[in-house]
Amino acid sequence: METDSDFRSLEGLQALVETSPIHRLLGFRVAAFDVEAATLVLRAPADGNAARSDGALQAHGGAIATLIDSAATFACCMQVQRSVPTMNIRVDYLRPAAGPELTATARVIRAGRTTALVDVEVVSGGRLVAVGRCGHAVGI
Repeated sequence: METDSDFRSLEGLQALVETSPIHRLLGFRVAAFDVEAATLVLRAPADGNAARSDGALQAHGGAIATLIDSAATFACCMQVQRSVPTMNIRVDYLRPAAGPELTATARVIRAGRTTALVDVEVVSGGRLVAVGRCGHAVGI
């Protein structure tokens, strides 16, 4: 059973992230969150399991999309204090993710009675590499 502390502490949020095998595979970790600002920062290595191909110095687009979806989901969970499913996701890739790490910053734009909207920016090597927008069902 989830409690409010699961969604409002670094340890609780990280424990929730680690309940998913794909999050563990990709090495996702909660770096920061701010309930008042409705933001959450999720980081992951851009190499290894996230690489475009063996030895590539670029992250695969699917790993970036998964990071966007996950950062948005956990930012939303933090705000509404319960698990929420993703209704839709849009990802725009701006350039190759050539840095050693991916950093996704999610900001809840609106959390209403039935839906929530979250914007995400992904930075790698100090450059913005992708942006995403996710909708979540919060009224179920």
